[in-house]
Amino acid sequence: MLGIWATPLEQGLAYGILVLGVYLTFRILNYADLTVDGSFPLGAAIAATAITKGIHPAYATMLGFFGGALAGTVTGFLNTKLKISSLLAGILTMTGLYSVNLRIMGGRSNIPLLREATLVTMAQDKIGFEWGAICLFGFIVVIIKLVLDYFLHTEIGLGLRACGDNEKMIKALGVDTDLYKIFGLAVANGLVAMAGSIVAQYQAFADVGMGIGTAVAGLASVILGEAIIRPKTIWTATLSAVLGSILYRFTITFALRAGFAATDLRLVTAVLVIFALALPRIKEMKLVKKIAEAKKTTTSQVVKHKTQPASTLIGSEKHATD
Repeated sequence: MLGIWATPLEQGLAYGILVLGVYLTFRILNYADLTVDGSFPLGAAIAATAITKGIHPAYATMLGFFGGALAGTVTGFLNTKLKISSLLAGILTMTGLYSVNLRIMGGRSNIPLLREATLVTMAQDKIGFEWGAICLFGFIVVIIKLVLDYFLHTEIGLGLRACGDNEKMIKALGVDTDLYKIFGLAVANGLVAMAGSIVAQYQAFADVGMGIGTAVAGLASVILGEAIIRPKTIWTATLSAVLGSILYRFTITFALRAGFAATDLRLVTAVLVIFALALPRIKEMKLVKKIAEAKKTTTSQVVKHKTQPASTLIGSEKHATD
């Protein structure tokens, strides 16, 4: 029934977990974290290896989460304790994770899961092939979103938000901002690695290079979502992140169907991010404001004409017949 819309919807929901992790670092902590490009395939490598060893897919997915959390902890330690810049700390961790992922995968660059039972195949067996993955990913995303919404309103969550908004102020109040930052990076990369675990089960393989460009795609999803829904609360902010992930995948699908080659997708992503970032400035341009005001004036005149009293219309018709 869904036809061609099933695949981008499934991918948008699966990658929505990743986007929530990117939102946590990019918006909550105000931290440019590139560890994402390494923690995403890390989760896929851990889950795929665990599943092929006979571990239940649910436990394998959680192992992927803890692996990503460990990677985020390393990045936070490099940044807070060794005083390495946030950008360089993420790059160093991401670079080291490439070799770690190969080690976890036994020296292979790809692990197939075609003959293994995964969360996706289990859901498809119970619900049906068409709706299995959608229901599974939707359920996981909703649970994580609700837990994240609740967590960000707790004392620790408020500390994370304050750390991102004004680190100097909260440090002056005696709060250990280094610990909060490490914890936030651990949770965010744990979510990213969990997304990698689920995507590996969805694609039926884990590849060591599947994390390339993940940070940019996650950032693009966050910005696109915020362009649709202006986040005024945490609830709407996480919702916009998930919707942005779905919109991004649909945009990629439209680009492919419009004739773009697969090699052009990175360019499409860059253009989307630039447009979303420049949208507030575009709205402030004089020409755009004039067009918007002219359109508003025309619309109000049409509405006013349609809502004129009946007596006025009858009188005008009478003068016309005279």
